[in-house]
Amino acid sequence: MMLTYDWLGPAMFVGALLLLSFGYSVAFSLGGVSILFGLIGIFLQELNPDQAIFDIGLASLMPERIFGIMNNITLLAIPYFIFMGAMLEKTGIAERLLETMGILLGRLRGGLALAVVIVGALLAATTGVVAATVIAMGLISLPIMLRYGYNKQLATGVIAASGTLGQIIPPSVVLVVLADQLGISVGDLFIGSLIPGLMMASVFALHVLIASYLKPDIAPALPPEVRNIGGKALWKRVLGVMLPPLLLILLVLGSIFFGIATPTEAGAVGCVGAIALAATNGELRKQTLHQVCDATLRITTMVIFILLGSTAFSLVFRGLNGDQFMSDFLSNLPGGEIGFLVVSMVVVLVLGFFIDFFEIAFIVIPLFAPVAKQFDINMIWYGVILGANLQTSFLTPPFGFALFYLRGVAPPEVTTGDIYRGVMPFILLQLLVLMLIITFPGIVSFLPSLATPALIANY
Repeated sequence: MMLTYDWLGPAMFVGALLLLSFGYSVAFSLGGVSILFGLIGIFLQELNPDQAIFDIGLASLMPERIFGIMNNITLLAIPYFIFMGAMLEKTGIAERLLETMGILLGRLRGGLALAVVIVGALLAATTGVVAATVIAMGLISLPIMLRYGYNKQLATGVIAASGTLGQIIPPSVVLVVLADQLGISVGDLFIGSLIPGLMMASVFALHVLIASYLKPDIAPALPPEVRNIGGKALWKRVLGVMLPPLLLILLVLGSIFFGIATPTEAGAVGCVGAIALAATNGELRKQTLHQVCDATLRITTMVIFILLGSTAFSLVFRGLNGDQFMSDFLSNLPGGEIGFLVVSMVVVLVLGFFIDFFEIAFIVIPLFAPVAKQFDINMIWYGVILGANLQTSFLTPPFGFALFYLRGVAPPEVTTGDIYRGVMPFILLQLLVLMLIITFPGIVSFLPSLATPALIANY
């Protein structure tokens, strides 16, 4: 009886997840598993020359794939958006934005929490990096909310949830990587995710207002001596602090939507705009620029190394016929297209508890994308629901990454249990919006249908 080796592909996938669970570097875990299973495949192929166990010819594609990554202009948007977000954070623009919005809404019950949601959405539309947004808002707003009597669960929940808006509101690093892995236009995915992202922010804000109305003691208004600034002084501050970032957002997203610039070009313009804002505020110093460039370099290098490791992983995985095995398995699930969607969403949600987005994007999404295309699923819609799903996983206990980011900057009186309990209503709200997006695909397709043909020509 001839032995079959179809299990090698799935075993490779399990091996990578096992190394990641032990805390090994993502890029080197993927690369190490690739080398190990490549050697196993070569050995077994030599022992069984009559069987197609491992196609060693695929290894010759690795240099070409590396050069392809370096030439991928879509990925060039990643350092631009990271730089723009880091510049706004390091120069204090984000802090002043949050303080001003808090004063403006402070006379309302729940005004500070509402300010966190609004600023979270604005930061998401400029940074696209969850860690930076959660940490910045946790450091700035959490002590203030606790000082003025806010319930710890509401305060931590709204900060963590608002921070994850960077997953779904463009321009998002998550969406850039998703578009690259799904083989679709970054611009189309940005535009398609705009309404779902605003829906997420809106339901968060609505929850804050309702909770504050029903239980006034959990989110009191600011004392008069804190919020009372002269009318002219207040509006001068509002215009001076809020108008420039809003113009920057309109410049970046508007140029993409109207087909004036590609996302990569818009990201470069956003970087110049962020530098101009920092210079205008007198915060453009050599040390600050060094910190921003260092943060950009570190995150971008991490992404590229993960992408190189995942490329080696995918080539060996294909060489072991793992792609065919997964395609057959996912295509023949009970329920057909519905069964595939359910399984892919559950897998992404569960993996999001344990591993970072980049790991999911570079390991799992390439397995799902071909099957989604076989079922003739709209890939822009599929990319948006994947992004919304990942946003939920970032918030879900016990391993949601946004929870860890907030726990790292929270004061001692805030416990992990407070954070876990605080995010539960927001998780339910995220799942509600996700179900609406899945049930009504027009939420995603409406804006791309209005987009100018120039956008399609650009990407």
